[in-house]
Amino acid sequence: MIVLGSTGSIGVNTLIIAKKFNLNIDVLVAGSNIDLLNKQIQDVQPTYVVIAKEEDISKVNHHNVYAGENEILNAIENSKSNLVVNALVGFLGLKPTLKAIECKKRVALANKESLVVAGAFVDKSFITPIDSEHFGLWYLLDENKSIDSMTITASGGSFRDLPLNKLKDVSIEEALNHPNWSMGNKITIDSATMTNKLFEILEAKWLFDTNNIDAIIETKSIIHAMINFKDGSTTAHLANASMQLPIAYALIGKVDEQILSPVNLLELSHLEFREIDIKRYPIWSIKDKLLKKPELGVVLNAANEIAVEKFLNKEIKFTDISNITIDAINKFDDINPKTIEDIFNIDKEVRKYCNA
Repeated sequence: MIVLGSTGSIGVNTLIIAKKFNLNIDVLVAGSNIDLLNKQIQDVQPTYVVIAKEEDISKVNHHNVYAGENEILNAIENSKSNLVVNALVGFLGLKPTLKAIECKKRVALANKESLVVAGAFVDKSFITPIDSEHFGLWYLLDENKSIDSMTITASGGSFRDLPLNKLKDVSIEEALNHPNWSMGNKITIDSATMTNKLFEILEAKWLFDTNNIDAIIETKSIIHAMINFKDGSTTAHLANASMQLPIAYALIGKVDEQILSPVNLLELSHLEFREIDIKRYPIWSIKDKLLKKPELGVVLNAANEIAVEKFLNKEIKFTDISNITIDAINKFDDINPKTIEDIFNIDKEVRKYCNA
């Protein structure tokens, strides 16, 4: 397989699962964590390696090392592997998804942005999502029962219990302190603002062809998804918080051995559910608008990427992240992309606007 984003959380867990099932790694694609990359190279012996910066090539312990976005696309096209694990973060992941599909390769997709920004232009028949929520929904689907609606869960992020009047003054360090797990900076901030859950709502729309999708907070991150049937019953997918289970299914299709330790309900003591409060998560106010007009996903993503970068650079306050994104959604409300080229052009326009 080809692993894009091998040194991130999803990439690391992908290599663990690949080793468990003796799967071959043909290409590793990583950013700037060269130390971890070198350990991975020693462990999996890939044929090719692609990194972000040309100046880091000499630091990589491999004879076939390339750098830059175009080399990712070349590696996908030239590799004999028919599976691409796309765990890249952000808009950067879109072109590799499109290239893989163009090459008729299956995509195990952890890059939410591919569907968020360009769901109308991505052939979903090639996509298997690596996401606990969408995996949970898929796991629960029953063709013999009529579905009323779907529900995914959110952790609530770093500030789910913080008094509202303190949100504007939170630090970067506090924002990156997730209560349930350790993830990369971008997704941790997106979890705190609830933007990440908007992404997943849009993903679910494209993957399951539905607008009847919502989210609630489940603070322990044990229940990942629920399907509500027309007969009034609901089924829920419970699993301990680890991406290794959806990764395993995405890589090998069927799993007949234990990947995670089972959930011990007696140890849970209780589960707590909360509504996603717009006062705490103002970005949630645009959820229905996005479902009605999913092409706005490209605006949502571009504005959010710029806003998160500004927050991490200490240029804006935490509460400004959602304000910048909502402003961009209102500014570009009338977009109507007809081609994938339009998506790239709109992305540039939104970034220019948000950086002005």
